[in-house]
Amino acid sequence: MIGSLDARLVVVLALLGGIAAVVVAMLAGVAPGLLQLVAQPPPIVRATLAGGSIVIGGRLLLAAVRRIHESMHREAAPATGISDADLGTMVRGVRLVFLAAAAFTAAAGWLLGEPLPLVIALVIAGIDVVETSFLLLVATARRPRD
Repeated sequence: MIGSLDARLVVVLALLGGIAAVVVAMLAGVAPGLLQLVAQPPPIVRATLAGGSIVIGGRLLLAAVRRIHESMHREAAPATGISDADLGTMVRGVRLVFLAAAAFTAAAGWLLGEPLPLVIALVIAGIDVVETSFLLLVATARRPRD
């Protein structure tokens, strides 16, 4: 029971983080000068941020492929559907695909020195985390009938 409570807390915190990312993206137009500073730091910082984003995106994509593969190739009894554990693993894998896309988009923003891809990356990551967190909360809220 405690483990499921901790897992739900993590999902709720992820949900709040996703909402925060979307709010930051929405407020980006209020302070365009600040956004320009974030998009165009000194060249060595931009290169470091872009390189780090590419590495993180690659790792996220690799982890996503592994999770999705694992959820699809577990030994299951014949004529049964996907288990809750497999569904959770697959949903988390799909989440990682979108987070990888957000990381690659942010890398493009720093490589080009343009703020728009950074805002798009925030939206991709924020919306993905929000919708996936809702899905996981609903999936974990199901209780077996007695």
